[in-house]
Amino acid sequence: MAQPSPLPDAARIAGVLGLPPSVADQVQLAGRVAAGLPAGSAERLRRALRPETFFRIIPEATYRRVRRQDRAMSRETSEKLYEFARLYARLSRIYGGDEARIARFLETPHAMLGGETPLALATSSSAGADAVLALLDAADAGFAA
Repeated sequence: MAQPSPLPDAARIAGVLGLPPSVADQVQLAGRVAAGLPAGSAERLRRALRPETFFRIIPEATYRRVRRQDRAMSRETSEKLYEFARLYARLSRIYGGDEARIARFLETPHAMLGGETPLALATSSSAGADAVLALLDAADAGFAA
């Protein structure tokens, strides 16, 4: 059985996105995403990932424009970052923050994902991200090694 997480999921996700500790629950996080995440959220996630991984989440041109304008991202871009941050926060908990193991998991095709890599599926749609999270839940419960 999985060990309880010391931080609520919303706080973990907010941390991945570089949001302040005051964003500690789902409602506050939802409000931030709906209003548009700050440009710093994209930068925070970009630093945690390899460029080829990050630019599958949002296009490089979008990232450069967001950084140049230094204002809140669009709701659509914020949603994409949030979806990936949910997955990254879960993987970070499972793998103890080991970025190499997280990258290996994301980039290795998985039979329970139809042979897709978790990264490809998770960045294809919110339903794809949900499928990867469901796989992690099953693995956490001991059903999918």
